[in-house]
Amino acid sequence: MNGIYVSFGLYFVGMLIVGIYFYYKTKSASDYILGSRSLPPAVAALSAGASDLSGWALMGLPGAIYAGGFGNVWIIVFTLLGVYLNWTLIAPRLRVLTEAFNNAQTIPEYFANRFGNNRLLRTVSAAVTLFFFTLYVVAGLSGGAVVFEKTFDISYESALFVGSIAIISYTFLGGYLAVSWTDFFQGMMMAASMLVVSLTLYFLFGGAQGTYQAANLGSLSWANFKPELGWGLGLLSLSGWCIGYLGQPHVLVRFMSVRRASDIKTSRRIAMIWSTVTMLSALGVGFLGAVYFKDSPLPNGEAVLIALSQALFNPFVAGLVIAGILAAIMSTIDSQLLVCSTTFSEDIYRTYIRKNASDKEILTVSRLSVLVLSIMGIYMAYNHRDSTLLSMVAYAWGGFGAAFGPVILLSLFWPRMTGAGAIAGMVTGAVVVVVWKQLKGGVFEMFEVVPGFAAALLAIVAVSLLTKEEIPAVPLDSKG
Repeated sequence: MNGIYVSFGLYFVGMLIVGIYFYYKTKSASDYILGSRSLPPAVAALSAGASDLSGWALMGLPGAIYAGGFGNVWIIVFTLLGVYLNWTLIAPRLRVLTEAFNNAQTIPEYFANRFGNNRLLRTVSAAVTLFFFTLYVVAGLSGGAVVFEKTFDISYESALFVGSIAIISYTFLGGYLAVSWTDFFQGMMMAASMLVVSLTLYFLFGGAQGTYQAANLGSLSWANFKPELGWGLGLLSLSGWCIGYLGQPHVLVRFMSVRRASDIKTSRRIAMIWSTVTMLSALGVGFLGAVYFKDSPLPNGEAVLIALSQALFNPFVAGLVIAGILAAIMSTIDSQLLVCSTTFSEDIYRTYIRKNASDKEILTVSRLSVLVLSIMGIYMAYNHRDSTLLSMVAYAWGGFGAAFGPVILLSLFWPRMTGAGAIAGMVTGAVVVVVWKQLKGGVFEMFEVVPGFAAALLAIVAVSLLTKEEIPAVPLDSKG
């Protein structure tokens, strides 16, 4: 146990040092909110991946494969496709246009500027951001608490408090640059943790032949997912992990902050390599973990990586692996807290409360917002400990994917789109996700982002064609 404490101690000290370093580097609100658009390609790629894949990739996904079998590999297929499309279609144009439209610092500000200073659109998008990110933060804080609970054998409540303090500290201090650089290092820890455990299992079972025999790979089915929907609708449901990528604000801001638009191609290559290694390792951990524990099944499949690290390695190495899990969770929560705080300070406080607020005042409001949102998240996580990490993440993911995805996509590629159409699509997507989530059975078992995304697209096109607005010219030929 002492080895685990040492590993965790080193990890936390390292993250805190990064936070303190960037506290002194952060001189303006622009630094705190978007890092003054200065991220190198590798930092942008890994911080985007780490803030996105997070704890659901190291706990939720292996847990789904552990409990549900090989059919869940489709989550990996569609997620990797989503990563590629996001960096290829969205990133280059979003980087150029957010700067072109009055140097927009947040997604709601970009929406408003893109459609002629549309304050209503900015308000609606800010409200959607705060609503769904609250759910996302709850999922992350709850996942972090489970890690501490299983590792140190302490109560969930104590674990929730300790883990939250660790995350809040460096986000509060260093802002966007601290979050991005800690996510960069956390991303490397995530990939290393998953890869080490999956390779250890592979060699433990005797290489390719031994793994094939032990896991009975010849009997696997790729179709054992969502049996109530059947093959076709089940596959369509899982495609939501692809289309949902287009609307995740904590990923989109990474595209906005890349140092130069020309760096995006390099970032995309790094992101694809990192994501592929991480997700294939998650597959190995979940599937081979089920084989390893087949005689003594785990009560909670989402803890399979923790259980394997404790069973396979000495305490110090196990501590490093588990720190990788915590890194995954922290890398998402810090990004979400920062997006929420900057959305409040820029899109609500500066827009409606103090229009002439100074940079120093906005910086203070952003930091205070991190604390307030964290307290709200801790309270809600305290009352949602029985929900699975993957289910909570999927709900928030679906909400953003349906509400923001179609608006982002068409705002970058369709000049005829209007602000009224954007509002209609955003509201439609969010409402369909929330309503669909409450319905059970049959077709309503489909991932809610799919019907939400389709309904939002239709709403945007229909309302845009029925309305006319003075829309700023969009350099759609620009590819960065």
